Amino acid sequence: MKALRIVCVVALVIGIAAFAWAQDMKRTAKITSLEGSAEVKLAGDSNWFPAKVGTVLNEGDTIKTAANSKVLMNVGEKAEVGIVEVSEKSQLQVAEMKMDAKEDTSKTLLDLAMGEVLIKAQKVHGDKSRFEVKTPTSIVGVRGTTFKVKVEAVEE
Repeated sequence: MKALRIVCVVALVIGIAAFAWAQDMKRTAKITSLEGSAEVKLAGDSNWFPAKVGTVLNEGDTIKTAANSKVLMNVGEKAEVGIVEVSEKSQLQVAEMKMDAKEDTSKTLLDLAMGEVLIKAQKVHGDKSRFEVKTPTSIVGVRGTTFKVKVEAVEE
């Protein structure tokens, strides 16, 4: 009877671990350098708080930089996805950052509402992996390169 309990517990643990492993794993971005000032708004919150080196951004979080300011972020634990430089007077949301270890694919979607970003993306693995930057008028996708995206205000 005791052996049956042990087998059931082991099977349960293995089942939970396999389920967790198969799920999308969320990635984060981390501020590694800050010149000037910037603010961060967490997903689902309406309040902005001062950004600082070491601040971690998750899916849905937004960062905005002030005039004469710049933020450097590692996307992924050790910048394995890329490095993003957010220029002055910019607003960028970390819309989606996921990795599927089972499929060996990843998806990164950054939403640039205003301003400019310089991205040094690492080469993505697999045909299903994506690194994209969304703007109010387009979506740019890359497979591993350095590129700049700029969104300017509409003059009225």
